Amino acid sequence: MTAAPEQVDVLSVAREQVLEQGVGLSEEQVLEVLQLPDERIPDLLEIAHAVRMRWCGPEVEVEGIVSLKTGGCPEDCHFCSQSGQFPSPVRSAWLDIPGLVKAARQTADTGATEFCIVAAVRGPDKRLLSQVRDGIKAIREDGNDIQIACSLGMLTQEQVDELVAMGVHRYNHNLETARSHFPNVVTTHSWEERWDTLKMIREAGMEVCCGGIIGMGETLAQRAEFAVQLAALEPDEVPLNFLIPNPGTPYENYPVVEGPDALRAVGAFRLALPRTILRFAGGRELTFGDLGAKQGMLGGVNAIIVGNYLTNLGRPAQQDLDMLGELSMPIKELSKTL
Repeated sequence: MTAAPEQVDVLSVAREQVLEQGVGLSEEQVLEVLQLPDERIPDLLEIAHAVRMRWCGPEVEVEGIVSLKTGGCPEDCHFCSQSGQFPSPVRSAWLDIPGLVKAARQTADTGATEFCIVAAVRGPDKRLLSQVRDGIKAIREDGNDIQIACSLGMLTQEQVDELVAMGVHRYNHNLETARSHFPNVVTTHSWEERWDTLKMIREAGMEVCCGGIIGMGETLAQRAEFAVQLAALEPDEVPLNFLIPNPGTPYENYPVVEGPDALRAVGAFRLALPRTILRFAGGRELTFGDLGAKQGMLGGVNAIIVGNYLTNLGRPAQQDLDMLGELSMPIKELSKTL
């Protein structure tokens, strides 16, 4: 009787395939990583950190975000407190241009190289694009040369071209979750509509920022599916969020992602996306706490949002900057990105 072949350890495969060759893991391999026992997490994070250092380098990209238009969104993204379809406490509001300039200045003062202007909309109308155009102009007239990104929902080709003309260098549009799970999360538009916007952004020459949220009822297999779908997109940046069960949303009673599961996700996404900026985004404070955030930064993450999020408080920016200092992680210099 022939003995069954010995199973090859997925982290050994990752060391050869990802660390040495720079080739991301397959969906099946990512699922194996997500199923690793807790005692293997330090080994996973060690390899993920080595991959980040090998293929991305030691620098950390720091970003601040601000909401130009908050609340009142017509879409039904089940995780989002800005949806006008749910009884959340968030109400519709606009930020004026002086407020936008002030937020950009405060973001630049932290040493951040990225400032992202966000709006809770299905897609931008003429009024919103006019506000963005005027805001960018005012930020530049203020002497601020920080890089400007936008997240304004789904776009037409004409709107993509307008943003390029404004000098927007990166656009965020999250796929949020695996294609197979998306209809459980959003019903007012499709995963494919988001994908189409991302393709136009790429073809127009803007950098693509696309990630999602862990902990919205997806299976581990769907987390693996999502990781490789992102890899197929070849985004410049992947923001990794962890669900915040916001009051009034359909997910308000969902459990917070546990630290070990979150760390497995961080390591797995780095091994699926060895050359991509992997950014700690919303929910990390709730999921990890201070210690876990440091573990994540040493487990493949090489970018971070500082300060508050759109409708949720983050940590004071200085705490994150101090953490990067303690970890001897240099902040990416703006001059190297222009």
